Amino acid sequence: MTTPDIIIAIDGYSSTGKSSFAKLVAADMGYLYLDSGALYRGVTLFAIENGLIDEDCNIEMEGLMKGLVGLDLHFENHGNGTELYTGERCIEKEIRTLAVSGKVSPISAVAEVRNFVDSILHAAGRNRRVVMDGRDIGTTVFPDAELKIFMTADPMVRAQRRANELKAKGEEADIMEVLKNLQERDYIDSHREVSPLTQAPDAIVLDNSNMTFDDQMVWIKDLIEKKFGNA
Repeated sequence: MTTPDIIIAIDGYSSTGKSSFAKLVAADMGYLYLDSGALYRGVTLFAIENGLIDEDCNIEMEGLMKGLVGLDLHFENHGNGTELYTGERCIEKEIRTLAVSGKVSPISAVAEVRNFVDSILHAAGRNRRVVMDGRDIGTTVFPDAELKIFMTADPMVRAQRRANELKAKGEEADIMEVLKNLQERDYIDSHREVSPLTQAPDAIVLDNSNMTFDDQMVWIKDLIEKKFGNA
């Protein structure tokens, strides 16, 4: 199947399945998948491990800025999809913990952090044929993306999905605590001064509250066929 040389930007709220959906789309179309959220989580993990953010989410800005200069975050593909590394260390598991989730929003609101992540994404997207997911891909990182999707779902559905993910990894997950975390992240992400989470005017909404991944793949294939005529 011939696929168009485009960038697919997938934005939306936490735990709407953006990353899983983007990975499926990338695999189906033979595109490169890039998880912008993983990069922000990588910076957050770096800040936590180096004592640059405390329990109240106060950030030691000078130390964080110095740390970004030498921070090596990159994706590697070993046949099971892309995983995030810092240097030679795979941090894919560590960045998905609730501890990181609780601090990623304030870290990602820092302009210098967003510039750091954007530089990595811009380099990867120069040749198009990529799928990226995040919160400002279609509005800030790649406003010229040919296809923009904004994902949403009922908050309790999202909380249950996230709790299930954590339990599958052997972590404790109280559904109300997870819901509170999601609501806090939604508010911070939507109200930050730099690149807030917002739906691009030309983005197409995907509410997957009651959709399986198979349903979503049927949806996007139909969308691409109508928009580009070669699905």
